[in-house]
Amino acid sequence: MIGKLKGIVDEIGEDHCIVDVGGVGYVAHCSARTLTALEGVGTAVTLFIETYVREDMIRLYGFRSALEREWFRLLQNNVQGVGAKVALSVLSTLSPAELANAIALKDAAMVARAPGVGRKVAERIVTELKTKAPAYAGEAAQTIGLKQDLGENAAPAPVADAVSALANLGYSRDMAANAVAAALKTAGEGADAGTLIRLGLKELAR
Repeated sequence: MIGKLKGIVDEIGEDHCIVDVGGVGYVAHCSARTLTALEGVGTAVTLFIETYVREDMIRLYGFRSALEREWFRLLQNNVQGVGAKVALSVLSTLSPAELANAIALKDAAMVARAPGVGRKVAERIVTELKTKAPAYAGEAAQTIGLKQDLGENAAPAPVADAVSALANLGYSRDMAANAVAAALKTAGEGADAGTLIRLGLKELAR
C-alpha cells in the first residue's frame, strides 16, 4: 500500500496529477484544493496518499495534508451515500477547518455548496460527523466547542445574540463565531452581547 509520494510534478490534469518518483509516474486523483496548491510541472511535491485496491483497478487519491486525507476517510466510512467522488467534491470546496466548522455549526448549506452534494447528503454529513469533527478540526480546534454549542442552540444568550448580529451584518456564521470567540478571550465569559459585538467587529476589521 502507498501512503505517501514525494517526487516531481510531471503533469496536472483537471482531477489528477502525475508525480514522478525515481522515473516512475504515479497518477494521483486529487481535490481541486490540492491541485491548486501545486506549484506547477517540474516542481517538488509531497502528497499523502489513500490507496484503493479493487478487483478491476488500483487508484491513488492524493492530498496536500494528512488531515485532508483523514477527512476523505471519515466522509466515506461514516456517512451513507458518500463515496470517493462526493468526498473529493466536499474537500475541493471546503478546507478541513471549514468543514469542521460547518459540521459544528450544523451548517448543511455550507456543505451543500460542493458540486454534486445535495441537501440530504449535506445534512447526513453534519449529523453523522458531529462527534468526530473536534478531533479533526485542525486550525479550527480552538473555537470548535463554541461552534458546537451554537449548532446545538446551547450557547449562552449573549454569545448567540452577538453571533446572530454579526451574521445579520453580512458575515458568515463561521466568521462571526470566530470573531465572538476571540472577543470572549478579551472580554471574559460574563461579557454582554453589546461588548462581544463591538470587540467582534474589531476582530473582523483586522
